[in-house]
Amino acid sequence: MSPPVRSVATSDTIPKSCDVVIVGAGMAGIATAWHLARRGTSVAVLEKGVVSGEQSSRNWGWCRQQNRDPRELPLAQLALRIWQDLNKDTGEETGFRRTGLVYASNNMSDVATWEKWGRVAREFGVDTRMLSSAEAAALLPGNSRKWLGGVHSPADGRAEPELAVAAIAKAAQAAGATIVEKCAVRALEASAGCVSGVITEKGPIRCQSVLVAGGAWSGMLLRHHGISFLQASVKSTSFYTVPAPEVTDGGIAMQDVTMRRRLDGGYSVGLSGQGQLQITPRGLMQAKAFWRTFQSRRKGLTYAIGRQFLEGPESLSRWRDDSISPFERIRILDPEPDARLVAKGLQKLQDIYPALQGIRAAQSWGGMVDSTPDAIPVIAPVQSLPGLYIASGFSGHGFGIGPAAGQLAADLIRGDRPCVDPKPYRYERMIDGTDLGKPGMM
Repeated sequence: MSPPVRSVATSDTIPKSCDVVIVGAGMAGIATAWHLARRGTSVAVLEKGVVSGEQSSRNWGWCRQQNRDPRELPLAQLALRIWQDLNKDTGEETGFRRTGLVYASNNMSDVATWEKWGRVAREFGVDTRMLSSAEAAALLPGNSRKWLGGVHSPADGRAEPELAVAAIAKAAQAAGATIVEKCAVRALEASAGCVSGVITEKGPIRCQSVLVAGGAWSGMLLRHHGISFLQASVKSTSFYTVPAPEVTDGGIAMQDVTMRRRLDGGYSVGLSGQGQLQITPRGLMQAKAFWRTFQSRRKGLTYAIGRQFLEGPESLSRWRDDSISPFERIRILDPEPDARLVAKGLQKLQDIYPALQGIRAAQSWGGMVDSTPDAIPVIAPVQSLPGLYIASGFSGHGFGIGPAAGQLAADLIRGDRPCVDPKPYRYERMIDGTDLGKPGMM
């Protein structure tokens, strides 16, 4: 079942031409459109389903610097500065609150990892501190566990996925952006070796630049044009609860479960490191590239073969540019949540917080979290096809860093000075023999 998403009134028609076409109306695409439109660039966002219909509304709603890979930290820091003023800048409620985030564990290796991360983070000026067992207990009153230690980032915060992307979308429209739902991009067009437009189910659009920000579907569109994009997805399960006593006003990550206070008085809950790896043709073909990622995260995975094998974004589907595409056959990727994980999450909450006895899930959902081998997104031009840009592969981090990722993508598309060093996010690292290593901090 899909999580609730605030609807956005969008256009029924496409423009004949614009400066930039953005494929995908999730956080990355919408944020880029907002930054472009505010600088006077004409932009059209085309979405096969609805605004924020897939992973941008299915995440935990964490806006954090804590435990970021150092390569992502500058983007995360910029994102928090944008989040801080986003309600005022958009004139809409995004749900952002700077409440702090706490991690707690009884695993010595977790504590050691956080200590190592903290030394790096302080070089970036991140406000973070290690917690002793007693300090963790003091920050988590009512928590029944005796934690070995933890880490606290008071400057981090939370926002509401069901509100935030819609808020930015409305602001982008107010600045001049066009957003069209239920309009799949079937193919790119090129002239003289450069991007010149897109072919959509509603007709063609001429443009100078295209940004592919299609989440789990980005790789399929790029492969249609012979452009390799290393991207694999895991099905996650999350849920939110009915209103319940306030045991935290921010977010807490524990070894088995995460929780975040919501504006409505409930909690958004995730199962840390647990999901289902669905066997797919593309998954098998790029297994070598993802082997180290798989090795580091296999403990919490289950496995299945399902609809994704034949029809999903990692299938081998082919189509003609003038025919119905896979993007039209699956308007919204909406996998079933794992009821076992929902029950486990509810039990964990009640075990850890006695005050939450009897808490119930209000709604649960599944989502496809797409990742790159190094868990770092691609936000970059594609050198082999001038005018083509990618903002995808956010590896479960896209919501929190999305406002800054959109600013970086807009900078690159316009040729403006990049807001952060773009080198860590370059596309060519996937095809030039760079050793992608294994994922860093998540």
